[in-house]
Amino acid sequence: MDISKAICPECLAPMRVQRLTCPQGHIAMEGHVEVPPLASLTLDEQLFVTAFMRCHGSIKRMEDMFDISYPTVKNRLNSIVDKLDHALDAPSSNLKILERLEQGEITVKEALARLQ
Repeated sequence: MDISKAICPECLAPMRVQRLTCPQGHIAMEGHVEVPPLASLTLDEQLFVTAFMRCHGSIKRMEDMFDISYPTVKNRLNSIVDKLDHALDAPSSNLKILERLEQGEITVKEALARLQ
């Protein structure tokens, strides 16, 4: 399954990974599982990034490998970078405060004071 396209058929929101299991059935973990930013790319985009890394970032080698032009390589890379930039946006300080509140590290009173 392509994680980048997993959409709820009911509300159309992106689906989230909630359970990891061992293939041999030894252990299972449930909860909110963070998916790496690269997993948000389509399979084709992941393969393109992998090829780029294996070519040590050589656009010339990418041109030859995929039989595409320099501008096409650049456009595909720029498109992938745009997707990853959104995935790597730093959380706001407010989000960090709310996460600390959720974890019980600070009280509601402390959170409200820090959010002002």
